[in-house]
Amino acid sequence: MDPGHSTDMYKHLEKQSEVLMESYRAMSHELHTLQVEEEMLMKKLYEVMCVKGLVGKKHAGAVPAQQPR
Repeated sequence: MDPGHSTDMYKHLEKQSEVLMESYRAMSHELHTLQVEEEMLMKKLYEVMCVKGLVGKKHAGAVPAQQPR
């Protein structure tokens, strides 16, 4: 392979690597935001279900267990 092409290819791959890493960071941040939102919504749903009597009496005082992510 021509050394000039090797240099161009290397620069191109470096740029792609930077773009992919930035995309990864953005998606990780968005995922975390959605997980926090999901947790808040699930807590609110549980509260509503308790008020409406949809949660069994033996579970009404218990806090739902956290599931590992």
